[in-house]
Parts: sequence; structure tokens; C-alpha cells
Amino acid sequence: MLLLGIDLGTSSIKVSVVDADTQKCIASTQFPEQEVSITSLKTGWAEQSPETWWQNITGAIKKLNSEKKYDPKDIAAIGIAYQMHGLVLVDKKQNVLRDSIIWADSRAVEIGNNAFERIGREKSLKSLLNSPGNFTASKLAWVKSNEPKIFNQIYKKMLPGDFAAMKLTGDITTTLSALSEGIFWDFENDEVSADVMKHFGFEHDIMPEIRPLFSSHGRLSEQAAKELSLKSGTPVSYKAGDQLNNALSLNVLEPGEVAATAGTSGVIYAVTDKLFADKLSRVNAFAHVNYTSKVKRVGVLLCINGTGIMNRWIKELCGSNYSEINQLAAQVKPGSEGLMTLPFGNGAERIFENKIIGAHLLNIDLNKHTRAHVFRAVQEGIVFAFRYGLDIMRENGIQPSVIRVGKANMFLSDLFTEAFVNTTNVPVEVYENDGSVGAALGAGIGAGIYLSPKEAFSNFKAVKRIDPSDKAEVYNRLYEEWKSELLKYV
Repeated sequence: MLLLGIDLGTSSIKVSVVDADTQKCIASTQFPEQEVSITSLKTGWAEQSPETWWQNITGAIKKLNSEKKYDPKDIAAIGIAYQMHGLVLVDKKQNVLRDSIIWADSRAVEIGNNAFERIGREKSLKSLLNSPGNFTASKLAWVKSNEPKIFNQIYKKMLPGDFAAMKLTGDITTTLSALSEGIFWDFENDEVSADVMKHFGFEHDIMPEIRPLFSSHGRLSEQAAKELSLKSGTPVSYKAGDQLNNALSLNVLEPGEVAATAGTSGVIYAVTDKLFADKLSRVNAFAHVNYTSKVKRVGVLLCINGTGIMNRWIKELCGSNYSEINQLAAQVKPGSEGLMTLPFGNGAERIFENKIIGAHLLNIDLNKHTRAHVFRAVQEGIVFAFRYGLDIMRENGIQPSVIRVGKANMFLSDLFTEAFVNTTNVPVEVYENDGSVGAALGAGIGAGIYLSPKEAFSNFKAVKRIDPSDKAEVYNRLYEEWKSELLKYV
């Protein structure tokens, strides 16, 4: 029996097929080969086409099928992980009304800040666990104010994963977790927030049907099945935001467990059994994949927009590749001989209370610094940004003893991983699983193929563990120097 996992990322789509019995990935691919661009019509804006996502999802599945490592008809369930916070709008015929305003878009910051004040700071933090900030509800309010003709055509608002499931099945559903991610969920009353809906003037029928996260979100339509060579009626039995799903893929489900990822954005994600709220909403809390009204499992998410995207930018600027970047950066001593980067050039950053401070390259010495110095300084700047955010989590009582990561993205770099461990002073355990594998296992849980998450991860083992070394003191000093520069901009 096989499981299909789809990871709808910002840069590309990744799909994997997992053997349900062994929990091992037997085939995996990424599509397209070139990273997908983000449309930025104005400074601080970020959009992508949902129809392009769908084209890339079908392209990825067809590409994987063509490798003939499995029989597509043996796939028994489908799971979806997706880039969080994006806004997708469709009419009654399921036509997309505009490009998706994605997670990196900053246009709704003031709308969210105003809602925070009008609803009440204390009330928002108590019931929503967050400020409405720059999340999906505020983005929908921006459309209502600025694109009324589009707003009046809306049948349903969705997140990217809801859209992907709709294209596969024809059904439009969402989850409690997804609504919390959009800042639509009232945790005190376990219902859609009346305060948010009233403040923004949204009608309740704009919301999709809410279903449990691990459950059927529709069955593969005949049209989609034919196009993808899959079985008609196969259930889409799992949908989760990428960071929640990354945590699931690393078996991070219980209080005290922590995951991290360093893709386009960077995230540290910790699970707690408390209804957590940071008073400044610098880190955010959402219903985790296993949250219920009786068993609280809240994911506390530190997100830094400017991480892997900075590494990609310097790669393209220098006409290099990641392997060369890592090799050259490793030849330079920690500290990059005084060269520093602030990697915050991808919109408003929550850790700075939604300020846009931009990306900066500091202390350039034209007679000394080479490409190798820049490559190392970029990776160190990203690591230091993680430390800055982790210290905010520590202020709020989250003290990780170990962080689990997938062997992917920037954690493929030994230099980056070593710098991360020594700067945060927290050991890292590395696992083979990635988001698409996690989505496949989630599908198995949702379809009842596994009786519990524990069964789904019965063969789960770390590839390696990296502990802090004698370099921790050096990196701590370098971090403090970097932080003193950062505070000039914040």
C-alpha cells in the first residue's frame, strides 16, 4: 500500500511516494527545476498564481510516475502540505479570482495592527493567541477595501492547501488548524472568531466547511485521476501548513518537542500544551496538527522571512551553485573577517513587530573580502537571525534541549548546521524525512491506515546528531557583535 505526499512550497512542488508498511520513501521528485518566482508589483507585495501551483503539482506527479518505481494505482491516500498564510479566492464555479497574496506579502500590516487595537490587545492575545497582524484575515480585508469588485465575487476564501485539495477533488474544505493560521479561530470558545468576522465585516458563508485535519477532504475526481494516472475516489486525507507538517514529519507532536527548517523562510517550531501568546506577537501560536478542544497542542512558530531566500539571491547574483557556496564558505574563518549580513530583505519581519528593515551587507573591505567571505557572511547572518528569534522564544519560557531538522535546504550545509548548533547552543538531530514524506504519512493517519501518529513513526530514527563544540564561545561573541549592528536598524 502506497501513500502520496504533496508539498506545495514557495519555490517548487515536491512530491513523494511512501510505502505504508515500512514508512520509507520509495520515490521523490521536485518540479519545476527552476525555482518559482514571486511577483512583487509594489515594494512589500508578494503574489503567486494558484493555477501555476496546480500546473506544477500535476507536473511533479506526472514526472514521478514516469520513473516507474511504483504503480500509481497502488496509492491509497493523498496528503498535502502547503506554504502557510496565503490567500486564495474562488467564485462559485471554482475559478480563481486573483493571484494569491502569499505569506511574504506585507501590504496588510496596518490593517492587522488596527484590528489588534479595535478588537483589543488583551482580548486578541487571549482568544486568537496573536495579533491579526499580516495574516490571512487581514489580507482578505485588504481585498475587501481595495478590490471590492473581486471581493463581491468571492464564494470561498481558502489557504493554498485548501485550493490544492479542491483541484484534486472538487470539494472545498478547511481545518481548525488552517483557520487558526489565518487568525480566524477563537481558542477560548473553539469556534470561528466572531470578533474578527464582525470587525472586518466578513460573512460566515465565505468560510469553507471545517473538517478534522486527519480526515477525508474529498476524494480524487475522475478528471484529476485520469490526468494523474491515479485511482478515482482516492481520499485526500490530510492537509497542513508547511511548518506544522514539517513538525509532523519530524515526529514533533508533544509538549517540549521542537523542529526547525531553513527553506525560503526560516522557522523554529515548538509544541506546547498551553494557549501561548507573545505580548508583541513576535512569535505566533497556531493549532497544531493534533490539537483538539480536549487535548491542547499548540505550535509556537518563530518565522524569519529572510533566510534561504537570501542564500538563493547571493547564489544567483554570483552565478554560483549551493555546492560551490558551501565549499568556498567553509574556507573562511568564523566571522568572515568582519563582513556581516542582515538577511531581512523579504518583507516585514514579525520578530521586529512587522517592521521592514531590509537586507544589508556591512563592513565591506574591497581589498580583503571575496565571494567566499560573502557566502559565509550570508550563512552566518541567517544563523544569527535564528538565534535572535530563539532568544524571543526563550523569553517566553520555551527552552529547547534538542532541535530536530530534516536533511534538506540549508541544513544540507555542514557549515550552516555547525554554526546553527554553536550559535544557539542547542544540539540538532538530523532526519531523512522532509515535508512531502510527512504529508504522505499524514495521509496514512487521516485515512486510518495508521491507527495513530505513533504507529506512523514506528521506524523513525535520526541520521546523525550534532552537539555544540568549543566553537560555541566564538559564535556567541560573533552573534553579540552582529546583534549590536542589527539594533541600529530595528
